Amino acid sequence: MHLLPVILAVALQGGATAAPGQMPPSPDPAIVRFATPAGLLLVTVKPDRAADYEAAIVALQRALARTDDPERRALAEGWRVFKAEEADAKGAVIYVHIVQPAVETADYRPSLLLDALLTDPPSELLAKYRDAFAGPPTKLSLTELAHMAVEPVARPAGNATPAKPGAPKPPGR
Repeated sequence: MHLLPVILAVALQGGATAAPGQMPPSPDPAIVRFATPAGLLLVTVKPDRAADYEAAIVALQRALARTDDPERRALAEGWRVFKAEEADAKGAVIYVHIVQPAVETADYRPSLLLDALLTDPPSELLAKYRDAFAGPPTKLSLTELAHMAVEPVARPAGNATPAKPGAPKPPGR
């Protein structure tokens, strides 16, 4: 087990440690698991730290591209990261992680994945990554409401579950 997440967690908590038998606090601002087939993660980064955040994401991309682990390959296959052209209201750089399909059991925290995938992760890379956040990420687990290229399928009243994209049209339409 790598100790880097524990060290980062202690640094984030100002030296606080977990009680014996408990997991230490997360080194990232949030655990990132998606409860639906698709997910979205909005990450705001301090403008002067964007290069640090991007360096960590590129290092993760390289590590995932080289892994032979089938679950991590599946995780990488459905995960894309975009940088918004616009800043948020406070001037922070916005990164959008789109995950589709989401691996239900996977934790999408880059620092934990880097620690697991790299044999000797550079401590300054993860420390700079951690310090880049302008605020905690916003995680959204998504259920598709409409696929705009497909004719809608009638649903029973009150049924919020959408039909599968490409599903046959109901009779009479």
